[in-house]
Amino acid sequence: MDNLTPSERNLVSGNRKAAISSRSRRFGLAAAVFVVLVGAWWLVTALGVVPPAYLPSPGAVIDAFVQANTCRPISEGSSRVVCGEFDYYMWQHLLASLGRIGIGVGAAIVLGPIAGFLMGTIGWLRDALDPYLNFLRALPPLGYVGLLIVWFGIGDVSKYWLLFLAAFPPLVIATMNGVRGVKQDHIRAARSMGASRTQVATRVLLPSVLPELLSGIRIATGFAWTTVVAAELNNGIPGIGGLAYQAGTQIQTALTIASIIVIGIVAVALDSLIKFISRILTPWHGRA
Repeated sequence: MDNLTPSERNLVSGNRKAAISSRSRRFGLAAAVFVVLVGAWWLVTALGVVPPAYLPSPGAVIDAFVQANTCRPISEGSSRVVCGEFDYYMWQHLLASLGRIGIGVGAAIVLGPIAGFLMGTIGWLRDALDPYLNFLRALPPLGYVGLLIVWFGIGDVSKYWLLFLAAFPPLVIATMNGVRGVKQDHIRAARSMGASRTQVATRVLLPSVLPELLSGIRIATGFAWTTVVAAELNNGIPGIGGLAYQAGTQIQTALTIASIIVIGIVAVALDSLIKFISRILTPWHGRA
């Protein structure tokens, strides 16, 4: 900033103020919509337009969330207590789902870029495997969850495989497209200056592929999150998806809604975290 001219300082300051103003406006609009939605929800339940069994009040949902994360007496005056819901606190259900995501998507993050790099650089391999990759990508993961249960049992192993197969294609495709998108002129220029294969890979290919790979991780994680929630409909306790499903089967509507809200918040948080990491690792991406 010290080397900038007064006009350049004014331009930078103006851009910062515009960015802050834009973020404030977006936040204000989102907050206003939230207030309107919650207000309409409260009004509908207060007027009794919808029975509580179908749509409990916001206060009832908050109470269900609190009960799912605390201990309480089984009945009034009883010395026996029950903690959480279905033998686990809600945060334990959530951690169980995130743990499944970590294993399944983690394996895909390790193997997917390797396969994508090979398919992006070896033409005959890409021609041989691309149809099968597209076939796997087109299949809805829940369509073959029954087969995975037959092969690996009803426990977590089948869920790990389901998440891996859901996250693998986006990562392979993103890496492959990133490799194929590298300009050959850049590679030839690096080689003409004496760069080794390792230097070409780390200083030319990696910076070009990394933004695509991070976008693939973002897509794969979002896809896997929706998949694990659905996969937990079957023997999903502990698990946030299993909690939502079991609460629904027992007409615990407030707990079901609380679980759904947590699922949505975590999805947004994961997406925001990956975007934040992407901006740190690839600050040049998206700039003119």
